[in-house]
Amino acid sequence: MKAKVLDINGKKVKEIELPKCFSGKIREDLIFKVLETQKTKQPYAPSPVAGKQHSASGKIVHRRHVWKSSYGRGMSRIPRKMMLKRGSQFNWTGATVPSAVGGRRAHPPKILGMINTKKINKKEKKIAIISALSATVDGKLIAKRYKRLKDKKIDGLPFIVESKFTRLKTKQLIESLKKILGDLFEIALQKKSVRAGKGKARGRKYKKNAGVLIVIGKDEKLKIKGVEVVQTNSLGVADLAKGEPGRLTIYTEQAIKELGEKYK
Repeated sequence: MKAKVLDINGKKVKEIELPKCFSGKIREDLIFKVLETQKTKQPYAPSPVAGKQHSASGKIVHRRHVWKSSYGRGMSRIPRKMMLKRGSQFNWTGATVPSAVGGRRAHPPKILGMINTKKINKKEKKIAIISALSATVDGKLIAKRYKRLKDKKIDGLPFIVESKFTRLKTKQLIESLKKILGDLFEIALQKKSVRAGKGKARGRKYKKNAGVLIVIGKDEKLKIKGVEVVQTNSLGVADLAKGEPGRLTIYTEQAIKELGEKYK
């Protein structure tokens, strides 16, 4: 499979042979399996001694035939703590149980249930990233991935640019992106907006679109606001296919060469 290499003005410079990793079978099941193993959640839970830290002077004995117990007094049999002791007279109050003031929670969140223990085989992981790379060459998957590209025909995939592209300043880089992507530039830059609805009050006030991904070589450097940039040595399935396979991606010529050597 051959692909065009474009210059910074979006004009064809030459043609190169694409590595095999761009023409593999797209296994969406393995892509989603890898994404599941990479999910993380910040563990949280109450203190193990919450509801048990009594400042009062002792607890009631819950046994029969003991003078300091609550049996035979017409008291509900919930755990109590002793607030005041005067001879054989006591002042008690409910404690520990969820129904009592200052008691512990009934079914609190547990840390063990929040730790992701899912694993995946190395071979499956390799097939998943090859599938994710292959999806970036499939115009139908890209059109399906982005709502604004619905049923739109996308030609010229994959977008490969000469390495001079990484040495451009921000203003020149955006102009170059406009020429390379053409009509697709409208979805290229990441835009942050305030979410509609209750999610604003639930820790997810803002949302942003995926935008374009620029993959560069491990020795290349590029910094631009509003565009995600990843080097080949840290490229993963989550970068290429988070949410759904088929992300709009631009590769440098050096990145294509390195990916071909890495996934033979």
